[in-house]
Amino acid sequence: MCAHVLVAEDDEKQAELIRLYLVREGHDVTVVHDGRAVIGEVSRRPPDLIVLDWMLPGLDGLEVCRRIRAEGDLPVLMLTARSTEDDVLLGLDLGADDYMTKPYRPRELVARIRTLLRRTRHSDHARHPVRPVLEVGPLAVDPAGHEVFIHGRPVRCTPGEFRILSAMAASPGRVFTRAQLLELTTGYDRVTTERAVDVHIMNLRKKVEISPRDPALLLTVHGIGYKLASGHRGN
Repeated sequence: MCAHVLVAEDDEKQAELIRLYLVREGHDVTVVHDGRAVIGEVSRRPPDLIVLDWMLPGLDGLEVCRRIRAEGDLPVLMLTARSTEDDVLLGLDLGADDYMTKPYRPRELVARIRTLLRRTRHSDHARHPVRPVLEVGPLAVDPAGHEVFIHGRPVRCTPGEFRILSAMAASPGRVFTRAQLLELTTGYDRVTTERAVDVHIMNLRKKVEISPRDPALLLTVHGIGYKLASGHRGN
């Protein structure tokens, strides 16, 4: 699965190590060392995935992620030495799709990139050419086109948010545990917690609910997880 990967890491030795491992995997790799260079490179030649260090000079990784996410659904894997749960959730809240803390094993990083690409690349859809639009009340999810609409209005979602919404729209009324939804987004690792799912749901509610604090579509099932209402009240 060859892809164009943009590596944004200010530590040149670390960046070169990542580059070598990814090239060995068969990927085309571009390396930059500051946040503004990331924005410029994405505009010049959009990659299939970004490996983004949190502590970049110029613009830090969080601001870069915020700007990238405002423009589209490019997959982002965040790297950082900050390992608290709140830091993880902040990165995910800003649109990162996965998160690894330093120090990490390069082989593990490559494996996580492989998984993220498999989940997000459009080639996945080519293996399932006939996939109907999923309609639940005012919500429409188009798995093939990777599009979401609410009351006919397009909604921009991160790849993780889209996978959650697609799974729930395919089974309206089904209760998904946080663990099940987490597996759809990042998979398990030693840092990511099930609270990350709460962040994704909170962000989705802001995008599809009339009143995010009184949701009519994305409902909480206390003690278990979440479900997409098979009917709707008020949306």
